[in-house]
Amino acid sequence: MKKMLSMLFLALSLNASDIGISKALTLEEAIEILKSKNLEIKSASFDVDSARAEIKTASGSHWGKLDFIQDFSNSNDAGNVFGFKLTSREADFNDFGFDEFLAQMGGLPGNTNTLLATQPDNLNYPDSRNFFQSKLKYEVPLFTGFQISSYVEIMESMSKMKGLEKEQVINEQVYQLRKSFYDMALLRSSSKNLNKILSNIKTLEKMTEEMIVVGYAKKVDLLEVQAKKGNVERLLLQMKSNQELLYHYISFLLNEKVNNITTTVSDVVMPEFSNDYILDNNLDIKRATTGLEVRQSMLDVSKSAYYPMIGAFAEVSTADDTFLGDADDHKAYTVGARLTWNIFNGGIDGAKIEKSRIDQLKTKTQVELAKKGISLKVDEIRTEIETYNLEISSLKKELKLANEIYKNYEGRYREKLVSMSDVIIKQSEQIQKILELQKAKNKRNERIFALEKLANGENR
Repeated sequence: MKKMLSMLFLALSLNASDIGISKALTLEEAIEILKSKNLEIKSASFDVDSARAEIKTASGSHWGKLDFIQDFSNSNDAGNVFGFKLTSREADFNDFGFDEFLAQMGGLPGNTNTLLATQPDNLNYPDSRNFFQSKLKYEVPLFTGFQISSYVEIMESMSKMKGLEKEQVINEQVYQLRKSFYDMALLRSSSKNLNKILSNIKTLEKMTEEMIVVGYAKKVDLLEVQAKKGNVERLLLQMKSNQELLYHYISFLLNEKVNNITTTVSDVVMPEFSNDYILDNNLDIKRATTGLEVRQSMLDVSKSAYYPMIGAFAEVSTADDTFLGDADDHKAYTVGARLTWNIFNGGIDGAKIEKSRIDQLKTKTQVELAKKGISLKVDEIRTEIETYNLEISSLKKELKLANEIYKNYEGRYREKLVSMSDVIIKQSEQIQKILELQKAKNKRNERIFALEKLANGENR
């Protein structure tokens, strides 16, 4: 029974995953899903985590390193064998050939030269020997000319940079999502207007059929109406297809199947923030400023070459011809410190410092350029929005006029004062104004979203 319930639960889960989100999503809900499930945002999050790990890597150098070293050797080389015995504190006089020396002591002093010229066999031709050495070694930098701390600062700045890049990814994805929601609202609004026109055309079609019966209209009039109806139906079909494409794109952004969303108004409210606020919050400028911090730290790294490097080390070891044999008796230690100071290297360090200083000045110039560029872009966008506001206001009036003209011509057609062609022309103008208004609103919304993106609008 438990297995059956588990299988049923799994099947329901898989089915739900295929179906996706069934309820109508609001924009706020979609943004929350986007931030947790969008694949590009997840990828950017991994970059941030990786950068944070780099900080720990750089900072860890302050603490030095502790190594355990285990050596095993076997040799019959005279120097090695004697060194093995000496390291393991087991060398004796016999290793120097004292047995041969003592055997010839009786002939002294007559054979002194011969005795001294004797080559000790034990020392020159020893038997092969095993050597096991266990060593614990700790090395720590005491002073590096601020090099390590500068590298840590670089890694911290790079981590900050990755965080800003992640914010940019979030900003861009939210921008695309919001734009898709408002595009959907515009499509729905335009479809609603076109459906009203289609309803009017159907009414006109029915009226034309009745007028043909009584002889007040011709068949060609009916064909014109039907042709216009087909044109409107085609436009509606295109808008439906565009809505389906938007659902596919929204599903891609959310990494989740979306079948329905809730839209409210089709016009985006103009944000109220100053140019100074945008410059203070713009991510490109923040990244450029962080890049300047990196350049300063790199200059500090270059300057570290003028300072001495001081390090200390300590090690304990034990050695024997067996693993850890007589370890306590054969133990040894070594402690020490080293100072390294480069006095002259042909001016290479000075050239590196000069290059780092030039790179810093270049980055500083790029920061100023980024600020000027963003200011220019903000002014351009604000001007475009004002232009689109005037265009939309004008198109709304033109659409209202086109609606009234169409109604007027429809009534006059009933009285046989105008032809069906005249009515169709006015209806075409009505449709054209709807499409132009949708296009203008789309462009205005896109520009407002672009302005908000420059101010890091959704993440401020």
